Amino acid sequence: MIVDRQGRRFRNLRVSLTAACNYACTYCVPNGKRLVAAQDELSADAMARGVAYLIEAAGIERLRITGGEPLVSTRLEPFLRQVSQLGLDDISLTTNGQLLERKLPLLVECGIRRLNVSLDTLDADAFRSIARGGDLATVLAGMKAAREAGMKIKVNMVPLRGQNLDQVLPLLEYCLERGFELRFIELMRMGHLARDPNAFNQQFVGLPELLELIGTRHQYVQASAPVDATAMRYAIPGAGHFGVIANESVPFCRTCSRLRLSSTGWLHGCLSSSNRHFVGDLLDKPRHQALPALQRLLVKALGDKQDLAFSGGVTVMKIIGG
Repeated sequence: MIVDRQGRRFRNLRVSLTAACNYACTYCVPNGKRLVAAQDELSADAMARGVAYLIEAAGIERLRITGGEPLVSTRLEPFLRQVSQLGLDDISLTTNGQLLERKLPLLVECGIRRLNVSLDTLDADAFRSIARGGDLATVLAGMKAAREAGMKIKVNMVPLRGQNLDQVLPLLEYCLERGFELRFIELMRMGHLARDPNAFNQQFVGLPELLELIGTRHQYVQASAPVDATAMRYAIPGAGHFGVIANESVPFCRTCSRLRLSSTGWLHGCLSSSNRHFVGDLLDKPRHQALPALQRLLVKALGDKQDLAFSGGVTVMKIIGG
């Protein structure tokens, strides 16, 4: 087992199936140009083999499939069918929901039971302004179909001053009524926001302000969460739960157990580090050759984690998954 001096190890793996996305959200790609698939993205077989090797080398227990937008990838079906046979405790998927209804039969068949759906507003005009792609009604229909199929759904919202702060309460109530758990994600100093602190500060909305706003309409109490959870979790008695991923306000670096594998074969141990470690060339090697080399890279990736708090990163979040 690979463990650092703070007792952290990699338990949760996030695999970016593709860098491509059918949105161009303002906080992710400020120039409005949609991200496309990289020319050197791994095959579905290689990515699935990478997951299998990481389970053995690092003790990975949970897998989340991300992007870009994973549902646009032609590798989705073969990858899902392979990793669903690896005996993981949990496989979930993060999506913007635009293709959710269309892909739902495949997800159900492959045993996906948990979804994170990125949704920043219930206002159709604001949706188009922020996402710069897609259609709100299609996303909501996909979420409804997924709920009816028995999926457990979390909704991810990034509150942005001047763009969707007026949607905090409407979206919370929408989720409570349908049994979805809303997660407010504090804006992160990633990509262009790491290079432009003024743009970050103008848009950032933190945990205290969010709780004050929610408190104007709902009583809430803090709820328990796993030790390595990223979210501060709260219960609204008789109604449901919500969470705040308070990366800036209440850093969770001390207990982070996340490892990311990009679609092009790079391991990222920390979003706040520019370090990355190439494993793509190991995935064609037999197990007895690949595992020792992979474990050496995992030691380096674990060493990239911040001791106390996230300090920003120039990597575009969508390229390596949320």
